[in-house]
Amino acid sequence: MTRPVAATEFAPPAPSLFSDSGTLAQNLVEAYLAVRGETERRAAPLSPEDQLIQSMPDASPAKWHRAHTTWFFEQFLLGEHCEGYQPFHPDYAFLFNSYYVSAGPRHARHARGHLTRPSADEVTAYRRHVDAAVVKFFQTAGEERLAGLVPLVETGLNHEQQHQELMLTDILHAFAQNPIPPAYDASWRFPASHQGGDEWISLNEGIHTVGHADNSFHFDNEKPAHRALVGPVRLARNLVTNAEWLAFMKDGGYATATLWLMDGFTTATNEGWQAPGHWRQVDGEWRIMTLGGLQPIDPSAPVCHVSYYEADAFARWAGRHLPTEMEWEVAARAGQLNDAFGIVWQWTRSAYAPYPGYRAVEGALGEYNGKFMVNQLVLRGSSLATPPGHSRITYRNFFYPHHRWQFTGLRLADYA
Repeated sequence: MTRPVAATEFAPPAPSLFSDSGTLAQNLVEAYLAVRGETERRAAPLSPEDQLIQSMPDASPAKWHRAHTTWFFEQFLLGEHCEGYQPFHPDYAFLFNSYYVSAGPRHARHARGHLTRPSADEVTAYRRHVDAAVVKFFQTAGEERLAGLVPLVETGLNHEQQHQELMLTDILHAFAQNPIPPAYDASWRFPASHQGGDEWISLNEGIHTVGHADNSFHFDNEKPAHRALVGPVRLARNLVTNAEWLAFMKDGGYATATLWLMDGFTTATNEGWQAPGHWRQVDGEWRIMTLGGLQPIDPSAPVCHVSYYEADAFARWAGRHLPTEMEWEVAARAGQLNDAFGIVWQWTRSAYAPYPGYRAVEGALGEYNGKFMVNQLVLRGSSLATPPGHSRITYRNFFYPHHRWQFTGLRLADYA
């Protein structure tokens, strides 16, 4: 087995598709193979048994992630644009389509862990087959034709990077259910946070442009750029830490109904939440399940694996609130937030909804984001599991308010 890869060692971002170092075809091949190789590097520490497990309906097996991202390129690039291409296996479109109704029927999401076949080795063969076909297509299609396919390829590569992050969050959730806690990489440690500067940064009232404003890659939910009123408000420069969260717990935060939204307190009560996700008590001391196995709680580290409900309750306990996604974006664009990227996604109190003037892209890819714009909350930034080069100030992540298996944390806001 390849030596496990620590989170801080993940491969650098894929080269720009528009690099001046070669032809468009060469750049596409290089970018494609870099991203596809990173998926395999992240899967390398996992046994075939690890790759099959699905510990809850919201998670997916690593084997499925590897196959689904391959199906994406087979379905939308090769199947629609490469004449004469024959699918690797007639059943894989049904097994590995996720939620693209326009692309056909699909296996139930909650039952992905039942797929003992194809094996992990067969998925590897599937990936190699599609990779060879994609590379050949890039090398023979012609520059003019390829230029029109760049947005599709970029979407596919960024889609795979999203699944690279999910591979780590999903296997960590599975490992956390194990009474004898395994490690994805025994040498892994939580990234160090940055402290310093004034405790609060102030945003005066003003009209600001938010959203993605240029033609560099972005998902459709980041546009159109538009003007929004922001402030006056103060945002915490630093993320909330484990030490602060332990104080919340000691003060009865999880048992004080007046701190919680009704749905949140019901969820916390029904689920028996007494601490963030992946925390467990060992000999009276709290520990956290990490990619490096079960480790002591570092009081100075940012708190992680908290739901929106928990983040909102903590903010009330602290006499503050969570920032809106517009407030977060304006502060981050000014470079005033510590650890905005690379440690934990940060909950905002903004509902995941379309920006004014939003239009989903045409075709099956229009199902990528738009149909999920209800009942979820926006998170900003990126996490320790986000592949390098996949972060943007305008990036809008989104999850349901009870979700906490992701690397999710928070920073506070207050009225100026």
